[in-house]
Amino acid sequence: MKLRSTSGRLRAAAAGLALVTSVALAGCGAGGSSAGTAGKLTVLVEGGGKAELQPIADLYKKQTGTTVDLVELPYDGLYDRIQTALGAGKASFDVAALDAIWLSAFSAGLSPLDDLFTGDVKGDLFPGLVTEAQVGGSYVGMPVWTNSEILYYRKDLFSSPKEKAAFQAKYGYPLVPPTTWKQYKDVAAFFTRDTNGDGQTDLYGTDVKGAVETEWLATVSQTGEKTMVLDPKSGDVTIDDADHLAALNFYTSLLPYAPPGAAQLDWAGAQNLFYQGKLAMMRFWGHAYTQTPANAAVKGKIGVAPMIAGPGGIAGVPGAWYLSVPKATSHQAEAKKFIAFAYQHNDLSIKTSLGLVSRISAFESQAGVAGHENYPAILTTLKSPATIARPATPKWQQIVTTVLTPMLQKAVVKGADNAALLKQAKTQIQAIVK
Repeated sequence: MKLRSTSGRLRAAAAGLALVTSVALAGCGAGGSSAGTAGKLTVLVEGGGKAELQPIADLYKKQTGTTVDLVELPYDGLYDRIQTALGAGKASFDVAALDAIWLSAFSAGLSPLDDLFTGDVKGDLFPGLVTEAQVGGSYVGMPVWTNSEILYYRKDLFSSPKEKAAFQAKYGYPLVPPTTWKQYKDVAAFFTRDTNGDGQTDLYGTDVKGAVETEWLATVSQTGEKTMVLDPKSGDVTIDDADHLAALNFYTSLLPYAPPGAAQLDWAGAQNLFYQGKLAMMRFWGHAYTQTPANAAVKGKIGVAPMIAGPGGIAGVPGAWYLSVPKATSHQAEAKKFIAFAYQHNDLSIKTSLGLVSRISAFESQAGVAGHENYPAILTTLKSPATIARPATPKWQQIVTTVLTPMLQKAVVKGADNAALLKQAKTQIQAIVK
C-alpha cells in the first residue's frame, strides 16, 4: 500500500486541503506548539499500520523536517495504551490510529478536527466514514484507510465450460459471480461436492463464520436496515426486528454448503480454507486479494467482485481506521498538520503491504490497474447506499464480545431458534446500554 499518479479530483481536493491546513494551524494555539517546532511526532499504530503510514511519514520529514516516529503495537496493546493515556490526561504520543469502533469510547480525550473537514475533504470520503468520524457534534478522527468485505471466487471453477453448462441446466441462468442472496446460495449449493469419489465432501460452496460478527452485520445491512443492532441516539435496540432476523436466517441457511465447525470459524480459518482450495467462494476483507501465499492451491485462480446484495442492495461493513490527536499532547498544531498531510498524500499507501486507502479518488485511481482488481470491488461496496457503519457507542466492543459473537456461535448450530436468540440478545444489549 504508493502510487504517485493522481486523478484531477485528487489534486483538486489536495489543493483545497493545503489551504485548510494553513487555516487550521493558525487557529490551534490553545495548549499546543506552533507548526514546525515539535521536531518529532510520535504516532501510535496497530499491525500493518506502520507500513501503511511509513511512505507518508518519510515524505513529511523530507518536506517539513519533522520526524514522525511510528510506534507499532498489537491491537489490544494499542487500545490499552490509548485508554490509559487519555484516562490520565497525559499522552506520550501526538497522534494515534484508532479503530472506528474506538472513536466514541475515546472521544472525550480527543481534539476536534472540524476545521480539516471541508466540503472538498468530505466529498472525497465515503459518506459512512464522514458520519463515523463525528462524535458528539465534532469530528475526532480523519480516515486514513478503510476496508470492506468483498466476494472472492475461484475463477477456474466459474470459467469451466463443463461447470457452466451444468449450472445453466440445473438453475436456468448462467454461472457468474453471484450478486444476490439467491444466486449466492444457488452457487454455494452447486459447488458443494465430493470431488475425490470417496464419499466425503471436500469442496464447499462457501464458509459460514460463527466466531466473528462483522460478516453477519454486513448481511444485516444488505436487507436495507439502517439501524444496525441499536440506535445510539435513542437507545432503542433493534436487533430483534424483521431485517435482523432475515439476515440471520439467510446467514445460517448457508450452513449445508459450508465446512463443519462454523461456531469456531474466524477470519484466519476461513482464509486458510479458501487458500487450500476447499471453498469455491468466500466473503472476505478486500486487502487480502494481494496477499495470497505463493504456495496457495488457488494462487492465480482468484477472482473478486463487489459484496453480494440482499433486498436492500450491495452492502458491507466499513473497516476504517482514523488518525486522532489526544488533547493532552503539547504538539497540537504539528499533529493536525501531519493528519492533514496524511489525507493529502493518502495515495502513497496504495503500494504498501496492505494497500489500503481512505479517499474515493485514491480507490478510483486504480481502475484498470493489473493486480488491483480488488479496488473497484471495495469501491463499489463502500459507495453503496446500503453500506452503513457500526453504531457509535462506547459499549460496542462489549456488545460484540459478550452478546453478538456468542449469539452467532449458537445460531450456527443445527436446530437453533434464530428469533429466540435475537430476542435474548436484545435483552442482554439493553442491560449493557441502559
